[in-house]
Amino acid sequence: MRDDEVPGWWQRLGLDGLVDVHVHFLPDRVMDAVWSYFDQAATHYGTPWPVTYRTPVAERLQTLQDLGVRRFPALVYPHKPDMAASLNTWARDFAATTPGCVSSGTFYPEPGAAQYVKEALDEGTKIFKVHVQVGDYDPRDDELDAVWGQLAESGVPVVVHCGSGPIPGRHTGPGPMGDVLRKHPRLTAVIAHLGMPEYAEHLQLTETYPNVHLDTTMACTPFTEALAPFPRDLLPRYAALQDRVVLGSDFPNIPYQYAVQLEALEQLDLGDDWLRAVCWENGNRLLGG
Repeated sequence: MRDDEVPGWWQRLGLDGLVDVHVHFLPDRVMDAVWSYFDQAATHYGTPWPVTYRTPVAERLQTLQDLGVRRFPALVYPHKPDMAASLNTWARDFAATTPGCVSSGTFYPEPGAAQYVKEALDEGTKIFKVHVQVGDYDPRDDELDAVWGQLAESGVPVVVHCGSGPIPGRHTGPGPMGDVLRKHPRLTAVIAHLGMPEYAEHLQLTETYPNVHLDTTMACTPFTEALAPFPRDLLPRYAALQDRVVLGSDFPNIPYQYAVQLEALEQLDLGDDWLRAVCWENGNRLLGG
């Protein structure tokens, strides 16, 4: 499937478009640094990772509009202290001037994290993002305990990249985030990339905690199957979690066309009702629609 076929795909399902909970827009200097990292992907990951949508902001927004992505966040995340608060301000301003974009935020284990997360929540932030591998921190850090508590109480979702793919970090895997969930069982966590490569373990967390979701970002695509194959014997359990799997793409930082993600989901053969829930209904609910 090609990108120009995507509108016909969701129209066939009877949808009004797509809701993608895992989209990145960042300040230009930060996005340039991310793209520079992907330029060296063969060194980091052992395989090239050409960024398909390496275009100006206006063109990227037009691409999403043409695809029919009606709602999306501009997920931001820090890799060091003293970044998160300013990224939150930038993300709120970006959402305020960008049709379809919902306000997002992030945090880092540092003094003041609970305060700037509270401010973000008070300002109407609808979703947060944390990246355990890039940030290189333990999600169980004491500085974050009050943050997780605030998010659990508010019901605002947080997309968590805690799986060990594409490369492991010191605090990746289901163990650390599992401990956070045991302490904050009402947390609305969205495990990015279906938790790859620990698919079964993160699926178990989703089955255990009623507010945990999984996003599909890059999962089951040919690119990811070469790195971390998805176990097809888990499919019945994913089918049973129809209301807690949400569409994610990692746009614009993907090494293939957007349509490839949708085609990969369709090829799981879990049915049109499952696709409708994943690609529209669940994301709208999570983002407060």
